[in-house]
Amino acid sequence: MDKLLELYNICKYFSVPGGNLHAVDNVNLSIIRGETLGVVGESGCGKSTLGRVVLRLHEPTSGRVIYDGMDITSFSEEEMRSMRKYMQIIFQDPYASLDPRYTISQTIEEPLKIHNVYATDAERKARVRELMEMVGLSERVMNAYPHEFDGGRRQRVVIARALAIEPRFIVCDEPVSALDVSVQAQILNLMIELQEKLRLTYIFISHDLSVIKHISNNIAVMYLGEVVEYSPKNEIFTKPLHPYTIALLSAIPSVNVKIKKQRIILKGEISSPVNPKPGCRFAPRCPFVEKKCTEANIPLVEAFPGHSVACVRYKELLEGEISF
Repeated sequence: MDKLLELYNICKYFSVPGGNLHAVDNVNLSIIRGETLGVVGESGCGKSTLGRVVLRLHEPTSGRVIYDGMDITSFSEEEMRSMRKYMQIIFQDPYASLDPRYTISQTIEEPLKIHNVYATDAERKARVRELMEMVGLSERVMNAYPHEFDGGRRQRVVIARALAIEPRFIVCDEPVSALDVSVQAQILNLMIELQEKLRLTYIFISHDLSVIKHISNNIAVMYLGEVVEYSPKNEIFTKPLHPYTIALLSAIPSVNVKIKKQRIILKGEISSPVNPKPGCRFAPRCPFVEKKCTEANIPLVEAFPGHSVACVRYKELLEGEISF
């Protein structure tokens, strides 16, 4: 398999009063070229921080990021500037990520100027028109400003800007969570079309499992900075192995009103991410916790080919010996 991105023992700690906040802890993941890795978890689990560390918008505390065979964690600032041509990001709030003083044309053209992609102004303008058509924006709005657009069209501008210098890899940091449901579907379908057309590779970050299911090939479930389950997308939904994943899945609304779905309500205190104690970080909220869960950190183990879980009782859950 042709791996475009590999993460080895990625950690990101922030110094706070009282110690170190473990935003990302020992994450090991890989992404196949042309595929999408969905990263899901509740707010504060570290998924957005992980996306920024991959791009070195945050410097990792430790670990390695291997992009296309190159260890970019050792790159200088100048070398990383060159890498920006291949690695881009789409942020959650399209309005906050656009300069209100720039027209749509100026916004999309800016990365072309920064990276000196074209020699003449005419070539840049032609590329801007091409990008606008690619994301479904009319040429007549080239001189409009962000405040004149709704959320969906602003996000199309952000996507066009990200694609301007023909990247191979894009971190999508909750790109549809600020949009209406109907607009979410349009943007998701656009991103899938662009991925197929341009052979893009995505990390797609979201708290919404329904969105993740629609666009991902593989899914990583994060909890308090750690990946607790990783598998192909279909197995996460049909054969979840971690209690936290099962609880997340129970929160997805059913479109069939005749099906009564059991909603799992997690109780207990959330562990502090500041100087966390050894053991499973989900243990205080887990109904199946036992002594060995709190004695040492629980590593990801491969339960099935391509499906890993960080839980000492996953076999009992799988075989129905314990259940919510």
